[in-house]
Amino acid sequence: MSIKTICTVLSRALRSSGNHGSPLVAGSANGSRLSSTCGSCGGKGEEETEQSCSSDPERPSGDVHSSCSESAPAEAKTRPKKKVGGSGVGGVRGRSFTSTAAPIDQVSYLWSRYNDMKRLVHELIPPGACKILNASAIYANNEVSLGEVDIYGFDYDYTLALYSNALNTMIYNKAKDFLIEHFKYPVDIRKYDYIPSFATRGLHYDIQKVKGLEVFRDILTCPSSQGPKVKQFMDIFSIPEMTLLAVANDFFITNDIDYDPVHLFKDVSEAIGMVHLKGYMYKWIMQDLDKYILRGEETEAVLHRLVSQKKKLFLITNSPFSFVDKGMKHMVGKDWRDFFDVVIVQADKPHFFTDCIKPFRRLDTNGDLRWEKIKNLEKGQIYKQGNLVDFLRLTGWRGSKVLYFGDHLYSDLADLTLRHGWRTGAIVPELEQETKVVCTDRYALNLTWLQAVTGLLEQLQTHQDLESKRVFQEWQKEREELRIMTKNLFNPQFGSIFRTCHNPTYFSRRLCRFSDIYMASLSCLLNYDPTYTFYPRRTPLQHEAPLWMDQLCTGCRKTPFLEEMSHIR
Repeated sequence: MSIKTICTVLSRALRSSGNHGSPLVAGSANGSRLSSTCGSCGGKGEEETEQSCSSDPERPSGDVHSSCSESAPAEAKTRPKKKVGGSGVGGVRGRSFTSTAAPIDQVSYLWSRYNDMKRLVHELIPPGACKILNASAIYANNEVSLGEVDIYGFDYDYTLALYSNALNTMIYNKAKDFLIEHFKYPVDIRKYDYIPSFATRGLHYDIQKVKGLEVFRDILTCPSSQGPKVKQFMDIFSIPEMTLLAVANDFFITNDIDYDPVHLFKDVSEAIGMVHLKGYMYKWIMQDLDKYILRGEETEAVLHRLVSQKKKLFLITNSPFSFVDKGMKHMVGKDWRDFFDVVIVQADKPHFFTDCIKPFRRLDTNGDLRWEKIKNLEKGQIYKQGNLVDFLRLTGWRGSKVLYFGDHLYSDLADLTLRHGWRTGAIVPELEQETKVVCTDRYALNLTWLQAVTGLLEQLQTHQDLESKRVFQEWQKEREELRIMTKNLFNPQFGSIFRTCHNPTYFSRRLCRFSDIYMASLSCLLNYDPTYTFYPRRTPLQHEAPLWMDQLCTGCRKTPFLEEMSHIR
């Protein structure tokens, strides 16, 4: 049973009993409480942070773990069973009205509703309820039939080639050196080590308005005529930049040093840019391919499979040929170019997709530029620069028969899907870890109880007496604790890259807009038949009832054809 289906049952339970006048059971006012402040919450073997359970006799205690949902402490004062009276809470079914006076034992009634809902949550979530999710699945924003796709296109970095966290550490450390040595920043900044888990993609950075680190998940501030005030970090390569910005801000604030936040941003951006422009990243990777390139054998398996199905393949990347050549030989072999019908390097995306200025140039076997006019794009040749208009004219590859994969929502995918009608696939490596979190019992229990508490607050807010309001304050506090606890399961600073509270993040909305399908890596294609059709899940709008079971939809079950993964992992 999925989380959404569980929440549907909870919603129906709330609706069916929300207008009952009398309490279900006039139990203890100190009934056990599912709280994010209890240390026994979570699945087996998970490490828990230090938390405490309240011992206040006026505050029910407990946690989402079933061991905390037993009876109230013996010393807790119980209230006698009484028939509840008062407006809106009498023994007659019907419409409830706002209560202005506290009914007899109103607090007991509210906590009995709370405890009954808590028991329902535990009954609805069997062990391993969320284990049906699979990190190797492909998820659909639009309907896509692989049987109708004849041409597959790829970016290189973080698409064909996935990199380890060691690369981001090297980029951060080198940019930090440039900041100190070239821009003459204080040498004490060197003491800050790189933290791989600090930043996530999809963050926005306020450049001008404030001093200090103003990073937040969702903001819709538009650029002004004086230049952009907010920087979007949508690229995986931008994660070291975000960390270095945080470090520099923290240093100046901690040491009470005045600084210009605009110049700080420019200096950090230029320091990061120097790492790329001076070729350090390319040099590090080429010197130790095994250290930096991950799962190259899976890339080879994907290309072999597509070619065996008579699909045409092409590569469009911003990276130079010498770098791509060495990486592809490492992953696929010396004959890697035989897989591709067209190879384009140093394409200068996104301008490749938007401008019609730069012509194609051919590179010889030594990587030197040739100056003859390009009349067709030949297999086995390497081309540099160019533009999409000439690419479409020379190849005739148009419309939905083309599926292009990339990791950058803007540089790789946006123009292709909005202006040219290609199918697009987003590579989101973070999806693997996020799926693992969603599959934990701790997440399932926290999220379901969060929804249940929210439902109680919504349904019972008609009780406006002072005692009821105090109970609601307790529930509101617990709700906020649960929201923070759920967020921290993904990233303590910024939460999930896909959701902020109950809303999708800006990154998530752009992902849905610019990609037809998305996945953790290209190897996910190996899980599906070459004629497989991906169907997007129908999720209810706010005014719709969730009447369908989403676990029966594509992307939520264990994916088929997993046997094909066993020989390459």
